[in-house]
This record gives sequence, structure tokens and C-alpha cells, in this order.
Amino acid sequence: MTDHGWMDLDGARRIGYRVEQTFRYAYDAPVTALAQRLVVVPRRRHGDLYRRAHRLTVTGAAHARRDRLDSAGNTVVRVVAARVERAVEFRLTADLDRVVGDGPPALPLAALQDPRLLRATRLTAPDEALRELAGRCAGADAEEKAARACSVAHAALTYGFGATTVSTTAAQALAGGTGVCQDSAHVMLSMCRLLGLPARYVSGHLIGQGGTHAWVEVLVPRGDRAVALAFDPCHGRRAGNGYVTVAVGRDYADVAPTSGTYVGAPGGTLTGTRDVTVTSIDRERV
Repeated sequence: MTDHGWMDLDGARRIGYRVEQTFRYAYDAPVTALAQRLVVVPRRRHGDLYRRAHRLTVTGAAHARRDRLDSAGNTVVRVVAARVERAVEFRLTADLDRVVGDGPPALPLAALQDPRLLRATRLTAPDEALRELAGRCAGADAEEKAARACSVAHAALTYGFGATTVSTTAAQALAGGTGVCQDSAHVMLSMCRLLGLPARYVSGHLIGQGGTHAWVEVLVPRGDRAVALAFDPCHGRRAGNGYVTVAVGRDYADVAPTSGTYVGAPGGTLTGTRDVTVTSIDRERV
């Protein structure tokens, strides 16, 4: 995760982005029965963000592929290969447009009662320390509570790569006091659900190079619908035009960018690259 928040996108009415991302699995010896799950293709539409085109290629092995939409509207790609000799690589290019003013994402009012967004998961199960944090976030309305939860979660963890893993729970990260964006998101999700706020994990990107990023959307009522407001507890702020959403779920496990299995000797190596650039900015004319 790299923060390129210095780029001034305020005042833009339309922004174009390009996402370029690769994952490469290399093996010390041939492997068989590879089954890979990828959640890397950005959503067709997410509020004011529109996917205009994308291409996902697989090289290094004869394979079969199936693309589908899951229940949350995310694109899930499954790849199977009978044999991989040395390495397999997945390469994504996606072009997106943000039409400022078309968001935030809107959902039916019934989404505020969605048990999937209100119940704790294994990664967000609360303990006493998380309950104490949530207790600091009383607010006049849902949006104020969410903003306070973002601020408290941000203060609770010091950013540190390598201190946690993808299986670290919110409670474990909080106890250690150090984590990455995924951990901050899980801490905030746990707090929101304790506060009765339906919330979901967001997997996506910040503009620039580096790893993927994670933040939180909290569903709040707005007239006769619900809207998803985005908060970044890793940076302690609202998510804005420098953020590109890929997928949403209950926690990281729902939307892990890449996961899978194979049959063979252990010791495979995963490497990757990621670059998100702004390709165009149409600013408001004064």
C-alpha cells in the first residue's frame, strides 16, 4: 500500500484511471492440479466509478477459466491447470472512469438490515478490547459514529509491514498494536458491527505503485435508500478520488486478490507488481 494522496484531484468532474497488475507463481518443480481464484477485476460500476475495459491474461500453462459475478457483484475468476512446469503468471489491465457526482454507491434501504454486514466474521470477531474501542464512538447519527470509528481504529494501530498475516484477526492485530491496511479495516469493521452499523470490507488501490489497499464502507440511510460511505482507517480519513475499488465483502477472506491450491512440493514463490495511474482529468471550468 502506497499513499499518493498528494495528487490534487479536487475539482475534477471526470477522472480516468489505468490499473496494471501482475501476479506470478514460480515453483521449484512441476506442480499439478492448480486451482486459482482471482478477485482483481474492478467492479463494473461502483458508485461514481465505471469499468470501461479490462483484459486478464494467463500465461505459463494450458488452463481452463471461468468468470462469474458473486452475490456482492464482484468479478471472480477461477483458473485451473492440470500441470504447471515452472511458473504461471496472471496479468491485468483495466481502464476506469470516475464521474464525480454519480456516487456514493446506493443500495436498497433493506441493506441496512443485511445480517452479512452486521454479524462478526472470524477475522472481525470482537474481544473486550474491541468492545472498549467501540464504546468510544457514540455519535448523534450513523455517519458520525462511522467517522469516529475510523479515527479510533486509525489511532489504535501503528502501520508496520510484516507484523501480521492474512489470517490475523482484528483482536490479534489490536493486541499487537501494529498492522497493515487490512488489519485497520478489520478493526474498524469489528467496531462498526458492535455499534450496529452495517459495514463491508473494500479491496482496491491507491493511485501509484506498491501493494493493494483496503478500507471500509459503512451503509447509512439517506432518504428512501442506503448509501455506502467510504472510510480509510489506515490513514484516518474519508476515501476520495485517489481510491479505486475492486471488490467488497464481509472481510479480507471474501475478496482476497489471489488464493488457491496445487499439488506438489512446497516452496512456491509469489511475486507481483501493481501500478495505478491517472490517465485523464476533466476539471470543472470556472
